[in-house]
Amino acid sequence: MQVSELSSGQTTEIQEAIRCAEEQTSGEIRVHIDQKCSGDPIKRAIKVFKKLKMDATEQRNGVLLYLSFSDRKLAIIGDEGINKLVPVDFWDSTKEQMILDFRNGEFTQGIVKAIESAGKQLGRYFPLLENDENELSNEVTFN
Repeated sequence: MQVSELSSGQTTEIQEAIRCAEEQTSGEIRVHIDQKCSGDPIKRAIKVFKKLKMDATEQRNGVLLYLSFSDRKLAIIGDEGINKLVPVDFWDSTKEQMILDFRNGEFTQGIVKAIESAGKQLGRYFPLLENDENELSNEVTFN
């Protein structure tokens, strides 16, 4: 799948999933899609994480789903606040579920399910605060 093949409807569905997940948590979730990732997807995800200022949230509870279409690479990384609390293999198990969904041709649903899973974990450890404000955009970013 090429970045240009992600329809506006799919993008909207992913952004809506982020909005819904964040209604249960003070955490922040972002999705970034690169056309190509020539190196290690985790290293690239860390760069994107910083570029999107996900390491600047008050509670350090941002989660990034990073995907590279042409190279079939993905990474899920969380900031230090959430990583201290979730099970060690949490991001790996979420990633494996995404891969299964992608193999079944359920690309958008795979991303949406991963967002929902991340939102549940964030909500467990970082419940929505009364005065919570959305610190980061829900926009899907592309490169």
